[in-house]
Amino acid sequence: MNNQDPRLAHFLQASNKHPKVALIGFPSDEGVKRNGGRPGAAGAPDEIRKQLYKLTPDAQNIEAFTSILEQTIDAGNITVSGELEADQQRLGEVVAEYLKKDIIPIILGGGHGTAFGHFLGYAKADLKTSIFNLDAHTDVRPLKNGKSHSGSPFRQALEHKSGCCKQYSVAGLQPHSVADAHLEFIEYYNGNAVFKDKTDIEAIKKLLNGTNDRCMVTFDMDAVAQAFAPGVSAPCTNGLQPALWLQTAYQAGKNKTVTSFDLAEVNPKFDRDGQTARLAAVTIWSFMKGIADRES
Repeated sequence: MNNQDPRLAHFLQASNKHPKVALIGFPSDEGVKRNGGRPGAAGAPDEIRKQLYKLTPDAQNIEAFTSILEQTIDAGNITVSGELEADQQRLGEVVAEYLKKDIIPIILGGGHGTAFGHFLGYAKADLKTSIFNLDAHTDVRPLKNGKSHSGSPFRQALEHKSGCCKQYSVAGLQPHSVADAHLEFIEYYNGNAVFKDKTDIEAIKKLLNGTNDRCMVTFDMDAVAQAFAPGVSAPCTNGLQPALWLQTAYQAGKNKTVTSFDLAEVNPKFDRDGQTARLAAVTIWSFMKGIADRES
């Protein structure tokens, strides 16, 4: 390692005796296909890693950030079969094992069907959790022909027989992408829905601080404006600015109730010069910076 110019690639190893953080790839976009989106998100985990590995540790808090990196493993990608339900179950099994050991999983999707597999980790570990979603859509649509898809993960979590989802909050919503029935569904479960024009860092902090003892966080890259994130499954013309997006990732990492994180819907097939993958990588970096600062 070049001590004068260290990169995350120098720290992220496949194994560690006492990890605190674990990166996991979920290279599946079957749920996007079922929901009528643009396929391609299956290639995201590897593209995000390429960009993430190039980044340097936080020079403003080098000791704490380096310490977290030294306790982070890259567990590689889940082997997917193309059968979304089976693959979500497999992701849930992996996430559950980390949660039981108080290791924070960071999951690189994949389509937003990733989020339901992520949630299954809590159900399999029998852990109650709140869910915070930063997204242009509510993703509480009904199943299609009885099958999961990228627009249904939080309906599935709220209705899951385990009862492990105690609350659902979503911010960044686009009014032209949300049906009234979606809002009614969230209200029925005493959840929170914040539209994009009301989404600022104070509103986000309020949602994060209002969660239960444990919180699962999920980011859908289509919440970001298309100018900054062209490579997504469902581009958003007037989405969030990167500064707020990254600040939210940092706040999630810093919040001690947050026990897991996923990022979904990056689509390398439609990216422009790696722009979206780089933003995704800095999102993961910002979340890890928050973890480092909660420890320091």
